[in-house]
Amino acid sequence: MKKVSLFFGTLAMLLSLDSVGQSAPSTKKWYDSFSIRGYGQVRYNRLFETNDKLKSEQGDRSIGDNGGFFIRRLRIIFSGQINERVYFYIQPDFASSASSTGLHFGQLRDAYFDLGLDKDNEFRFRVGQSKIPFGFENMQSSQNRLPLDRNDALNSAASNERDLGVFFYWAPAKTRKLFSSLVNDGLKGSGDYGVFAFGAYNGQTANKPELNDEPHIVARLSYPLEIKNQVIEAGIQAYSGQWTMASDQLSAGVKSNSTKTYLDERVAASFVLYPKPFGIQAEYNVGTGPEFDKKTGSIENRRLSGGYATFSYKLDLNKQVLIPFLRIQNYEGGKKHELDARSYRVNETEIGIEWQPNKNFELVTMYTMSTRRAEDFKLKENLQTGNLLRIQAQVNF
Repeated sequence: MKKVSLFFGTLAMLLSLDSVGQSAPSTKKWYDSFSIRGYGQVRYNRLFETNDKLKSEQGDRSIGDNGGFFIRRLRIIFSGQINERVYFYIQPDFASSASSTGLHFGQLRDAYFDLGLDKDNEFRFRVGQSKIPFGFENMQSSQNRLPLDRNDALNSAASNERDLGVFFYWAPAKTRKLFSSLVNDGLKGSGDYGVFAFGAYNGQTANKPELNDEPHIVARLSYPLEIKNQVIEAGIQAYSGQWTMASDQLSAGVKSNSTKTYLDERVAASFVLYPKPFGIQAEYNVGTGPEFDKKTGSIENRRLSGGYATFSYKLDLNKQVLIPFLRIQNYEGGKKHELDARSYRVNETEIGIEWQPNKNFELVTMYTMSTRRAEDFKLKENLQTGNLLRIQAQVNF
């Protein structure tokens, strides 16, 4: 727990700085900067389906047998700069699945506040439940992402990309403006998660209780560079901690170590060429985590690796936007969030196009060609290959 104590000690020290010469309190009310926005996504995945046993528990659970029209997300975001150094952000999702038979439940996604340490908020702490600064596509909002689901390789690091903790972010004011413009200009940016990020978090992922006394530690460095009309962003990130298997994640009879706790650590590299008009987004990670071994019937610490590359081309046509894209991904390793830290081998190619007739509506059509092997104690032989056409309608408000 010394790592966490160090965080709050540093926070207290930094807050004591720059206290001299502060301006008088503003007469502006907090609700003057309060905003409400959001988006919703409705999908259908069964067109030209060749294998209804092909599933994706990590992503869209309406894929495959008994899948139909599906509300994938319905997010409403409340945010505001309530003080020149205090910003809050709350985002519930009203399309969460409570069980295999219960849909469209409300669940908290984000609930945090940013505490600026200088007048430009170049240095700030983020406290609460928020995205873990690991991976570009993980940081990228599903409202902006081209493929309908995040890649398996990096997204398997954190279910719903979030956890409860304290994160330090730093970025120059000029770079923060660039991060914002890359989203606002429709260039599929990740948002402002700093040039440098460092933090401590529970490690059991969002809306889950902590199950051990060791917080995860994460660090990320990602810098966007403007070269004439192009913007390139390269990044590197890593985290380390202990993951504990919850009782409802274990099949009867599966073997585990005495503490049900396993080393959980990764390092990843990211590269982004923003679509002006041609774009590339690629990431790869390696690490160690819990994974089911069907030969021994046990959960063991094993190596994992995988990544993806997405290619796109942005076409602006009379105030409408077309973005054809191609993504190739692979992953070999366990998924700690799933039953028995299910063992995966994934190879997938997706070809699609996003159409934006205006800023308030988007339509994505995507053809997926997938091979997935997903094995646990109950299902030790499960190799599925199939193709399907997927359609998503999205409204932004």
